[in-house]
Order: sequence, then structure tokens, then C-alpha cells
Amino acid sequence: MVSGLEIRLNRILRKGKMLCIPMDHGISNGPIEGLENPAATIYKCEGRGLTSVIINKGIIKTMPKPTRVGILVHFSSSTSLSLSPNRKMLTGTVKEAVALGADGVSLHINIGGKEEPEMLEQLGMTADQCHRWNMPLLAMMYPRGENIKNPHDAEIVGHVARIGAECGADIIKTLYTGDVDSFAKIVKNTPVPIVVAGGPKAKTDFDILQMTEDIMMAGAKGVTYGRNIFAHKSPEKMVEALASIIFRNESAKEAMKKIE
Repeated sequence: MVSGLEIRLNRILRKGKMLCIPMDHGISNGPIEGLENPAATIYKCEGRGLTSVIINKGIIKTMPKPTRVGILVHFSSSTSLSLSPNRKMLTGTVKEAVALGADGVSLHINIGGKEEPEMLEQLGMTADQCHRWNMPLLAMMYPRGENIKNPHDAEIVGHVARIGAECGADIIKTLYTGDVDSFAKIVKNTPVPIVVAGGPKAKTDFDILQMTEDIMMAGAKGVTYGRNIFAHKSPEKMVEALASIIFRNESAKEAMKKIE
């Protein structure tokens, strides 16, 4: 018998893998380059290999028409204008996600700062609600705060990823360590699928494609790249290139041909 959780996971993943564009930046940073019209970017990329997007609830309500890709509604936010930009606060409930027609819920949790306890409580409580509603939960688990000197340190990334799984998340989004072997160990020691954040805009297209090849080699289940897709001059071509690596095991060099 198929569960509601499996049905929804099937909408945000393809064959157990994810190619997702997080587009929740409008609250934290405003209408940055590439996010002037999130819906237009989604429609442009939806037939090119994209499996899902992460957007805030207000964007779901203003989309002109439904999209063919899965939607994770993002329910934790802060702003760059705040005195505590690392302190993410809940902006919705799982019941609201169901009413919106979302296929999953996304939370952002920063570990290593004074705001950590509050966000861990949010993660645990939201995980409980998600399980009651058979709603997938993606936790963005980031080493970020006063106690974090190197957010890409393998031991720290591994600890942070494991926290998300232990608290009940179904998918963990975290940072890449920059090394296949160390990241493979993190994947092995995390009992739920891991996908990787893109971070700041990469210097070259090949850099982001090579990182994708490496993280897939390490056993990750996909990527959630924001600026490296929506701020690209041709977002749909970048999605096609990434899809060829994630779903067809092509190399970064082969994938570059789809952009060139």
C-alpha cells in the first residue's frame, strides 16, 4: 500500500533523486537578481529535468497556474535587515502547507550559534506535525554561528547533518565539504538522503557542474542550487546540464556541452 508520504516524495524527487531550486530568498534578501519573477523561472525550467522548487507561501498563492514540478513550502525565515539574521522563525504550519497544496515542507536550521536551541525546537515540533500529515520535511542544516570557524569542516558538517536526521527530517540539505571521501562518510553516517546546497554564485559554470559530479559520486541524492540556477543567464540550460549529471551519470565535461 502506498502512503501519502511516498506519494508526495515521488512528486519532489525522481527515481529517488532531487534537482531543486530553492527560491525562498525574497524574505531574507528581497527581489535579488533572478528572483524578480520566480514563477516565470519555474515555468521555464519545469520541463528540463527540474524535480522541485522551494518557495515561500506567498509565492505559491500568486503563481498564475500550477507547475508540473513538486513544491516545498518554506516555513522559516529571517531578514538581512535584522539584528539577528541567523535566527530563523516559523512562518507557517504543516496544516497550512496541506491547504496550499504543497508536496513538502522546508525549514532552515542554523547550528552553532546562540539561536540554535530555539531552531532545534522548531525542527522537532515541525517534524512531528509533518509525520502526522504524511508530509515530507526537508531540513536545511547549516553550520552557522559564533562557534563555527569553518562551516565546511567535515566533522562539523557530519554532526549538523546527523542532527537533522535525528530530529525527524526526511531529507537533509547541507554544505559540501569540498572533498569526495569526507562527504561520502557523511552520507554513509546520515540515515536519510542528503542533498547539497549551492552557496554563493560559482565563478564558472564548470565549477558548479564539477561539484555536482563529485557530490553524486560521494552518494548524495541530488542538489538544491539557488543563485547558480536562477541567477544564471540561461537557467533552463543549467538545469538540463545538472539533470544530465544527476539522472544520467554524465560527467561535468559532457554536461558543459548543454550550456555551451
